[in-house]
Amino acid sequence: MLIVMEQGVSEEQVRRVVDKIESLGFKAHPIPGAMRTAIGITGNQGPLDPAEFEMMPGVTQAISVTQPYKLVSREVKRENTVIQVGGASIGGSLFAVIAGPCAVESLEQTLAVAHRVKAAGAHFLRGGAFKPRTSPYSFQGLGVEGLRILSRAREETGLPIVTEALDTDTVDLVAEHADVIQIGARNMQNFSLLKRVGRTRRPVMLKRGMSATIDELLMSAEYIAAEGNYNIFLCERGVRTFSNHTRNTLDLSAVPAVKSRSHLPMIVDPSHGTGKRDNVAPLARAAAAVGADGLMVEVHDRPERALSDGPQALYPDQFDALMIEIRAIAELVGRKV
Repeated sequence: MLIVMEQGVSEEQVRRVVDKIESLGFKAHPIPGAMRTAIGITGNQGPLDPAEFEMMPGVTQAISVTQPYKLVSREVKRENTVIQVGGASIGGSLFAVIAGPCAVESLEQTLAVAHRVKAAGAHFLRGGAFKPRTSPYSFQGLGVEGLRILSRAREETGLPIVTEALDTDTVDLVAEHADVIQIGARNMQNFSLLKRVGRTRRPVMLKRGMSATIDELLMSAEYIAAEGNYNIFLCERGVRTFSNHTRNTLDLSAVPAVKSRSHLPMIVDPSHGTGKRDNVAPLARAAAAVGADGLMVEVHDRPERALSDGPQALYPDQFDALMIEIRAIAELVGRKV
């Protein structure tokens, strides 16, 4: 259920509604809006009586939420969520660009790429310190040293850091160094990890699983929000299909589908979505045109020597050219880069 408060409601009236919800044994989630405050209710196993809340001072309406994902649903919040991170934003008028190497390999490599993507206009630096790999013999990342390198790159460039947490044991460590915690496709339904990052209050980027439906993706986001962390944005990174001309099939139709169901921002990762360098720029342009809130793109100064996913990483000059194209498309759809 969603409790909609009157415009200009007092903090005391909001608190009384929250206290009422908690007295019933449920969890209250105040969600400030541009015009009104709403309060989501979770934990109830069945329908609640709207009259219990509509008689309270400051309450306009009590609305039943039909979607199984309550807090991330459009029914709960009509306006788009905008997440502020280190001077940049995701979900507003800015078309956010997250760029950097797949994996942090060395201080020299990370700084070289960080400075190049910063100069081209990227808003965030990505880089994996912990790498989940299909083969146990592949490069697994530098771990703690990789996080320290990312922190150094942030100091030099001012770019907020996006990096992945693989398990509950490393969440606090990643949160100490990262501005945004990434939950990768393989962990989209790692519910204990989702709950754990939900308690950090750090912004979370949740990637769609390789075979996940849109509803499953939103239910995973709900796990994070249910712990009190509403700073979530989603990432389409391609799904597995019968096609073999690309690494995955990038599902750009997921962007408008999510936006019709949820207020959360959604970005697109054409690097993992295709796995092929020559396909990244065309699908990045398409993502901007279809209404995505941003991109996540892999860039490497020497991709032929990359320790992870070199074939899908753009050369810095290619990224420069892509940013020029993205600016032009973003302007046409009412965004800025």
